[in-house]
Amino acid sequence: MSVEEALARRRSRRVFKDYSLTMEQVSQLLWAAQGITEERIGFRTAPSAGATYPLDIYLVVGKDKVEDLKAGVYHYSPHHHSLIIILEGDKRRELAQACLRQRFIEDAPISLIITAEFLRITNRYGKKGIYYAYMEAGHVGQNVYLQAESLGLGTVVIGAFYEEDVSQALNLPEQYIPLYVMPVGYY
Repeated sequence: MSVEEALARRRSRRVFKDYSLTMEQVSQLLWAAQGITEERIGFRTAPSAGATYPLDIYLVVGKDKVEDLKAGVYHYSPHHHSLIIILEGDKRRELAQACLRQRFIEDAPISLIITAEFLRITNRYGKKGIYYAYMEAGHVGQNVYLQAESLGLGTVVIGAFYEEDVSQALNLPEQYIPLYVMPVGYY
């Protein structure tokens, strides 16, 4: 699918079929979000002010919803293009509760959580760095939208959630502030 076609087809999708995803699909979505595109310097798929990269991606996986990946909460390591398990078990219900009880989040096989560690960027840019981090989250979100569409999947950006509840439900480190929740699945 061309970039133009993915742009034309991109929609916010809130109804997900009960189909599992492959590890290849999940891998491609994570790479689109924050993958390394140039090894020597470490550039990524989304631009970042001063290459500070204040964002981290967490992945929530439902029970039997991704082939060869058990249910749990994972941290994505872009430098190794790998997942590190943070919490075992299906946490989709808790995530949906933290997102103002939006049940379709529980229906999606996975959700990507875009978080920011603001200190990485405010060290260089002061308070303005917070704006830059939100801008970067927008770039990452659009990358995920377009990659999902090109894989025949749908997603939506969720901003209506209680930060503390999302962090607690997913056992996120205190310094990582959730900015976006993006459930992904077949529609």
